[in-house]
Amino acid sequence: MFVSWELLKDFIELDVSPEEAAERLTLSGTEVESITRTAGKLKSVVVAKIEALENHPSDGHLLVAHLDSGGSHSHVCITSAKNVKQGDLVFYARAGSVLPDGMELGMRDFSGVRSDGMMLSAAELGLPDVDSPDGLLVLPPDAPVGTEASALYHIGDTILDVSITPNRGDLLSTLGIARELRGLFPHSTLTLPYWLRPLEQEKAWTEKFGAISLPDEGCLCYRLGLATGAKMGPSPLTARIDLSHLGMRPIVNAVDVTNYIMLTLGQPLHAFDLGTLPAREITVRAAHEGEIMTTLDGRERVLTPRDMLITSGGEAIALAGVMGGQQTGINDDTQTVVVESACFSPVRVGHTSRRLGIGSEAAFRFARTVDPTLSRTALSAALKLMRDWCGAVVDYRPLAAENEFPAPRSVTLTKKKLSTYLSWGNMDEATKIIEGFGIKHTFGGGDERTFLPPTWRPDIAIEEDLIEEVGRFRGYNDAPSRLPGELPHRADAGGPTHLAAFVRQTLIARGYVEVMTYSFLPEDFPSRLRLPGDDLRAHPLMLANPISRDQTAMRTTLVPGLLMSLRATLASGWRGPVRVFEQGRTFLRKAIDSPDHVETDRVAGLVFNGSDPRTPWKGQEEDFYSVKADVAALIEGRGFRPIFVPGQEPFTHTGQTAEIRIAADSGESQRIGWLARLKPALEQELDVSGPVCLFELDLQPLEEAKRPALHPSSPFPASLRDISLLVAADRNQDDVAADIAAAVREAAQAEGTDSHGEILESLRLFDVYAGKGIPEGFRSMAYSLSYRLQDRTLRDEEVEAIHGRVRESLSQRGYSIR
Repeated sequence: MFVSWELLKDFIELDVSPEEAAERLTLSGTEVESITRTAGKLKSVVVAKIEALENHPSDGHLLVAHLDSGGSHSHVCITSAKNVKQGDLVFYARAGSVLPDGMELGMRDFSGVRSDGMMLSAAELGLPDVDSPDGLLVLPPDAPVGTEASALYHIGDTILDVSITPNRGDLLSTLGIARELRGLFPHSTLTLPYWLRPLEQEKAWTEKFGAISLPDEGCLCYRLGLATGAKMGPSPLTARIDLSHLGMRPIVNAVDVTNYIMLTLGQPLHAFDLGTLPAREITVRAAHEGEIMTTLDGRERVLTPRDMLITSGGEAIALAGVMGGQQTGINDDTQTVVVESACFSPVRVGHTSRRLGIGSEAAFRFARTVDPTLSRTALSAALKLMRDWCGAVVDYRPLAAENEFPAPRSVTLTKKKLSTYLSWGNMDEATKIIEGFGIKHTFGGGDERTFLPPTWRPDIAIEEDLIEEVGRFRGYNDAPSRLPGELPHRADAGGPTHLAAFVRQTLIARGYVEVMTYSFLPEDFPSRLRLPGDDLRAHPLMLANPISRDQTAMRTTLVPGLLMSLRATLASGWRGPVRVFEQGRTFLRKAIDSPDHVETDRVAGLVFNGSDPRTPWKGQEEDFYSVKADVAALIEGRGFRPIFVPGQEPFTHTGQTAEIRIAADSGESQRIGWLARLKPALEQELDVSGPVCLFELDLQPLEEAKRPALHPSSPFPASLRDISLLVAADRNQDDVAADIAAAVREAAQAEGTDSHGEILESLRLFDVYAGKGIPEGFRSMAYSLSYRLQDRTLRDEEVEAIHGRVRESLSQRGYSIR
């Protein structure tokens, strides 16, 4: 937000430089990002009067002006501008003068007539929006001849670019910054410009007008002021320059008044042409589903019930707190103006602004909370400026309607907590500091005192907020340093933190780069991922007050963030390989229609070979199997055995998708994630030229690492046998593998030998085949079995006996032995 130092002087008497004020603001938490001198390098440009104006003797397109700049002799200046006449006052830059952009002027010959410098337009002064670009800037008739331009009309202003935190909506105005400086500089004094003095408003409206009704409680208050006999035209030059410096384009005096009040007081206003209202009444209500209105920018907006409308006679004339309607705007013929001064719910206005992509100055302020008691003062000030700038009659009693205002709540400050946070506990001094920021001390003394925040400080809600005010004033750099006391016992970071560190270390060691993406996603991300309606991931939790229209839903998977990261990386011109991972939390409903949800810590990775595939190392590009090795290393590093079985995800390649499981001691397995190549159609949408491989794992099952069990190796040789089975193709391969493992381990005991215990050392699936030679509807699964004892060598007849029991056990379970 831009703050004018010249306007600030109207609100506070402050004996410091802009640089000193900026430093104090920054150290207190309100960062001043830059300081700009609006006059730039302007030098020796003065007010001059056109004493005579005549045609150029040889060029009919030019005029010769004789100027009085307050010196002992006049100056001759050539111009092609047609908007000036004898007696006008203009800004004149004689030879040797310097313009704001650093250009130095000199003498110039125009067809035999020498021009001593030039007369200036608004654009040449660095103020293109202040006046028409087709002519010179004509000054008011009371402009003092010979006076430097930088000393007039706030041309030589100093602008502070201030970064306002979202909780300090009260600082989005000149008045708000003045209050903040009053608290930071205790010897300063707040003042009021003349137009903030109370306005006499006793007359009844000359225009018949009905009621104002507020059925939507999102409108806290709504006031209307009347201005009759207004003459539309340009605003005073100083006001136009102020608006331009503060980033607003001057339009017409009646509209400029509303913008001026918003920038100086922080209260957004809106001006309607009374003659264009559909009816002489105002209603603030929720929009109907699918209702359409055309805003001032000429665009049709489709609305929802969460949007608030200002209506007249049932017709929408403005989006409450966001933008006015096209049909009721001020035009050149407007004579009767009604000025709206209202306060709207920050949540409702913020939602509408983000959903429709309308980032208006009014919406920016309402979304950060506007003082509901300010509307009366702002309306009075706006009407007074309407009188001065438009020549309007404004002494009519305002019309008003109100809903319940949120009342400020008292907050108690204790010496104990103040000392704990700041290592300083002077309660009397703390009270002076807090009251300097407009927060009133209402009760108590000694070590416990109660304060009442003003209506413009809704951010003061708890004791820590009061302590922050004291800390901001005193400066955190001055707080004494302290060493922490001895800890009673050694702390532990905890399982999740240790696991996150392990995942990070493992994946970085394998060439990945960690990224962090937003937990908020666009509302349509489920449809982009082709998630079906019965998938819980397709029903994200929606934010009540999203920070932007593209961040309205809580993520149910980490995949969209990684895909958006890849797209941004490629758009920046990166052509090399991309190997990234993210650890983060996902938010999944417990049921499709349930408001309850579970939060799960997950890790996801993305691998892409790059848009430039050229490499001298052929055959070493990343693929599904290299990423599978990365996932296996991650799981095995936690002491678990990974199992990869065919799987399916809506957004992945059908033939290159695996379900990831981990084996348990019981022989069963647990699903913890998936590994896949992205669906080719989605790869095309990302505009990538090669495969994109992804994986996502649930971290909770890996939190408690399995310690490896050390078993001494047997000095005796193993006996190896293979077995091949026919399995129905429609059975789940993972279920079949678990069933076979249980049957084999049960049958392969050392009974019948002179040794006891487990004789089956390992069982490994080495082939799965379906096709020629295999009956239709079946697939072949081949296993390798290793038999071994710890204390002696197995005899062949023992192995054959045990292996025979294994085959018999499998046959009894319905498997056909090949």
